[in-house]
Amino acid sequence: MKKVINVLSIVGTCVASVAGCGESTVSFSNDVRPILAQHCLECHQPGGNGFEETGLAVGTYEGLMKGTKYGPVVKSGDSLTSALMMLVEGRADPSIRMPHGKKPLTEENVAILKKWIEQGAKNN
Repeated sequence: MKKVINVLSIVGTCVASVAGCGESTVSFSNDVRPILAQHCLECHQPGGNGFEETGLAVGTYEGLMKGTKYGPVVKSGDSLTSALMMLVEGRADPSIRMPHGKKPLTEENVAILKKWIEQGAKNN
């Protein structure tokens, strides 16, 4: 009986790992917004060059999710094709890597944005 319980415990742990149980949730308010405020808001708010060129305002969740005059920048659950990730990772075109003309985001910040998008880009 003890062996059966141990096996079930191991199987349960493996299933929980695959399902993402215990994975920390990335918060827009606590994790994402500070990154955007520090690295993006200067240009991507009304009156900023980035806003004037694209229409993207990152000061609020709603503004970020609205996207640009060209379309959305965040595809909930899909960081690979989200324009935000393509731009901060330099995958779109290195000349328009964001933040434009500044030091690239740290790997940690990129990972936070990516995880938030993969977790559904929630307003949490």
